[in-house]
Amino acid sequence: MNSEKTRCSWCGTDPLYVKYHDEEWGVPVKDDDTLFEFLILETFQAGLSWITILRKRENFREAFDNFDYKKIAKYDQSKIDSLLQNAGIIRNKLKVNAAVTNAQLFLEIQKEFGSFSNYIWGFVNNKPIKNIRKSHVEIPATTAVSDALSKDLKKRGFKFVGSTVMYAHMQATGMVNDHIETCFRYREL
Repeated sequence: MNSEKTRCSWCGTDPLYVKYHDEEWGVPVKDDDTLFEFLILETFQAGLSWITILRKRENFREAFDNFDYKKIAKYDQSKIDSLLQNAGIIRNKLKVNAAVTNAQLFLEIQKEFGSFSNYIWGFVNNKPIKNIRKSHVEIPATTAVSDALSKDLKKRGFKFVGSTVMYAHMQATGMVNDHIETCFRYREL
């Protein structure tokens, strides 16, 4: 990790946050498995800080069968109850139940569109939106695209997919490049 590089200020100096910023945030993701992982993590992040989720990411991975949406879609009440006892994750009953519901609906979208990637990337015409931001304060919490995506997911029955959550998902999975202009990752992506 080179601390001489100019980065987006939001990642601060926490090594975990810097690694996430440098290696993952804003990298275009077309793989359904990874898209689902970020969907789960983003929905659990709602109302919390992202660093909290990053610190618990491996616990989530273990608790949620490596983010295998086919397995998660079949979770029964006893599995849900065991997740609610797991101190390594966010033990929010609504969010745990939403993970199961969202996994089931994720499978439905795959059937309809061939992949979740085809579905979600269709909202940005299958190519990343490259914004030009001078500072992180210029980055909005939502956009018209995240509004439309959120609305469509909610109509399909998804939970914890408000526009702010979905814009964060779009940023994380590279559907939008919101690295500031002076950040070394802006040009790389």
